[in-house]
Amino acid sequence: MVDIISRRDGPRREDVAARRLISENSATIRKLADNLSGGGYSAGLTRPKVPKAPEASGLITHDLKAPRAKDEAKPFIRISVNNRVVMADMNSGRQLEFLGEIRREGGQRHFRLARKQNGFFSEMDEELSAALADLDGVMVGGSYPEKSLAADIGARLGLT
Repeated sequence: MVDIISRRDGPRREDVAARRLISENSATIRKLADNLSGGGYSAGLTRPKVPKAPEASGLITHDLKAPRAKDEAKPFIRISVNNRVVMADMNSGRQLEFLGEIRREGGQRHFRLARKQNGFFSEMDEELSAALADLDGVMVGGSYPEKSLAADIGARLGLT
């Protein structure tokens, strides 16, 4: 029931005493376990064990199905709930490029490109940065909603 491992040859006196105490009181221990688990302990002992799946022992398995064709990336501009502006793949939903974020400055929301001078650690690609340079700092909200910002970014990057 309990295996106690020690570094010495043979069991220690304390281990022998503990094992004897457990074996002598096993009926009481089972009653307590059933009482605490609502009978689940004994039910678990009588339930047949589920056999394990066979393990491959030194065998090499091959999947003979054709490899899944990777779809061409279909990029779109997504503005998330936490104001991150990213270029994502329509097919997989994965982020392709982080473009920037919408920040609240002086009570107004402004779009900031992912550049070091805007406080970002890693900058975006130079081509993307040049294409979107005039949108850096543009005020978002009111007459220029997030959808318009996403459409303008998509148009400048040739996504629409």
